[in-house]
Amino acid sequence: MRILNQIIAVCTINLKSLPQRFWLSLSTVMAVALVVGVLLAFLAMAAGFQQTLNGTGSANVALLLRDGSQQEVNSSITLEQTRLIAEAPGIVRKPDGSALMSAELYVIVDAVKRASGLKSNIPLRGVGQDAPALRDGFTLVAGRMLQPGSNEIIVGQALNKEFAGFDLGQEPRIGGVTWKVVGVFAMQGSVFESELWADLPVVQGLFRRGSITQTVRLRLTGADALVGLQRYSDDEPRLKLKAFSEKEYFAGQSSGTVKLIQYAGWPLSIAMAVGALAGALNTMYSSVASRSREIATLRCLGFGGFPAFVGTLVESLALSLIGGLLGTLVVWLLFDGFTTSTLGQGFTQIVFSLSLTPALMVQGVVLALVVGLIGGFFPALRAARLPIVAAYAQG
Repeated sequence: MRILNQIIAVCTINLKSLPQRFWLSLSTVMAVALVVGVLLAFLAMAAGFQQTLNGTGSANVALLLRDGSQQEVNSSITLEQTRLIAEAPGIVRKPDGSALMSAELYVIVDAVKRASGLKSNIPLRGVGQDAPALRDGFTLVAGRMLQPGSNEIIVGQALNKEFAGFDLGQEPRIGGVTWKVVGVFAMQGSVFESELWADLPVVQGLFRRGSITQTVRLRLTGADALVGLQRYSDDEPRLKLKAFSEKEYFAGQSSGTVKLIQYAGWPLSIAMAVGALAGALNTMYSSVASRSREIATLRCLGFGGFPAFVGTLVESLALSLIGGLLGTLVVWLLFDGFTTSTLGQGFTQIVFSLSLTPALMVQGVVLALVVGLIGGFFPALRAARLPIVAAYAQG
């Protein structure tokens, strides 16, 4: 109990004396806050992007691409293949007996960002009448559905927030043709909210694609029907298409971009952490030097070296913890839920919101404590080994 009481006493003295070293302590707090803030901003970006793509698609919706294609933009499916797919087993049928499916075309067009005024690529998707029924959570939040055969488009809610010219009733120029925005749709924050939708034959004619599409989506009777669909495609020599569950496809699309964001964030944060570590070392060595007579006095009163070690280490951890919490708070207030966009498939923009999850907050605080632990360890050793005579001589 004696050693514990000594540790508590030294820790209390060290923490209460922090205002005497206010500016030096503040520099350490701010350095750690900056490190944690930069790291969490990158991780929140990666988490938000991943949540958007992972939340897209259904396990009961199949997506067919040309065999060997990994993205919609690289695929090509003929009208004959589309008709053969409609006869596949395991597909949900409408009351008239036809397959619940949608052959779609995915093309890249230009748009202007509201915030910067810069041009970016966005996707224009040619769809059929069954496209909404194949998207879970599809709702029109404004306007109406587009009319087949017309130059009408409906706009994803996320795209409408990020890009100018697509408000309800506006008439943007796309591909040299004037279109009219007749509706705005939402889809539970999925990647489809980053798209424009138009009538498939109109898009095929405008971009000279004939009867070619790039993907076929269809509703399966169950997730296990995907195996039978792939077998049907493999056995039919005129098909040779690759079948994915829609959920699996979009989850795979997120991995590359998420890794890229994380690979950029962690090295930058580690490099900055080295600078923060140097600041913490400087702060704690200065703290030990300024309190050398105080430490020597405690040693004369019977305090051991270990309480001095723990007290100095606790002071370093406290400063780093404050910095970590401050950096986390700033990122949460400024960036959590902040909407931005980045490149997705076909170099088109995907709109998503940054997401600072509790797990990421814990990572930020742990990083701050690691900086504090390393930055305080060697100054704490110096405090524990400080010769009493030398300490009074310095005074």
